Amino acid sequence: MKIDEILAKSLAKIKPKDKKTVKEVKEFLEKLNVAIKKSKVKAVATIGGSMAKDTYLKGDHDCDIFVRFDLSYKDKDISKELSKILKPWKAESVHGSRDYYHIKNELNYELVPVLNIKDPKDAANVTDMSPLHVDWVKKHPGMNDEIRLAKQFCKANGVYGAESYIKGFSGHVLDILVIQYGGFLKLLKASQKWQDKEVIDPEKFYKKDALQKLNSSKTDSPIIIIDPVLPSRNAAAALSYEKLEIFKKAAARFLKNPDAAALEIKEKTIEDLKKDASGNKLIMLDVATEKGKEDVIGARILKAFQQIRNQLKFYDFAVIDAGWKWDKLTKSMFWYIVDARDLFPITKWVGPPVEETERVENFKEKHEKTFIEDGMVCTYMKRKFVNADDLIDHIIKNDEYIYEKVKKVVRK
Repeated sequence: MKIDEILAKSLAKIKPKDKKTVKEVKEFLEKLNVAIKKSKVKAVATIGGSMAKDTYLKGDHDCDIFVRFDLSYKDKDISKELSKILKPWKAESVHGSRDYYHIKNELNYELVPVLNIKDPKDAANVTDMSPLHVDWVKKHPGMNDEIRLAKQFCKANGVYGAESYIKGFSGHVLDILVIQYGGFLKLLKASQKWQDKEVIDPEKFYKKDALQKLNSSKTDSPIIIIDPVLPSRNAAAALSYEKLEIFKKAAARFLKNPDAAALEIKEKTIEDLKKDASGNKLIMLDVATEKGKEDVIGARILKAFQQIRNQLKFYDFAVIDAGWKWDKLTKSMFWYIVDARDLFPITKWVGPPVEETERVENFKEKHEKTFIEDGMVCTYMKRKFVNADDLIDHIIKNDEYIYEKVKKVVRK
């Protein structure tokens, strides 16, 4: 199948067709604006995010609503003002740099109070800029479906989302990249030429001095995307080297051998994991978590997952592959594929270099028999764990760090 046919078929699967969602949002927005008018607050509710940009995917149940307050409210608590308006809906408050609200109806609404600004200089909070991002995307018509394909590709390859537990591509970043390069395929091709700290500046705010002019704390990411609305911001600040590398490799594979599977989201089943493990050892763990803000709980789960993986590596078990999934509520699953063979009961322990005499003496005091190898003092030690299962059981029972992050860990 040709690449154009693959993209056309993929787009047909992910592009919303029914008008039910649009109708639901319109009706909710009308009711909300009536409530705002009755409250006599100078504000207006508008659709935001992918719904406003018409880049949302089929099956998306989340909708951003910006409640845009008049600039005269700049010194007031607009979160509190919005809370009063939302009382009839029993909205759930979410704490942030400025509190916002969730309402679950036919869709999941995220209601964000912002100042109704025209100039970024008037922003009192970064969220005030969000409607301007929508306006910027709308200035570049014809990219809606290309952005949809980019989102789907990133979701299928596990690199979508700027949350701290994902560190991937946000929807805003994909909007910018697709528009910058003129389409989904052109973005994939461009990614193959990106260098470390590549600067992507759609509005050409900088000549070649962006890295010098931007605050160093904003340039830790592998690529630097100058926000087209706020030039002092790196829109890709949350992107990790790991997720960028996954994206580039997936892009290279797709360009070389186009396959519809590259745009299909497939959850790994237990049978898939067993197949992946083949002759190696598959360790699966059920993990219970607290309820809470998604980004916070997700970050805790990630740290617990990494702690177990790091412990396996520390004790010399070869981790061939590993991953985790979360239902966004209270249940997660960790899985690790390790070499099935037990380790030798004795291992070589490398100590300090011979020239560091004080550390060498301390090392020799702790170990009865030592020897020199490649300029380092060494000894042989009995391993604490030779079997990965024994280590996992020990971690589950004794690792306090794990239980600072999650409630319960049990073998699956």
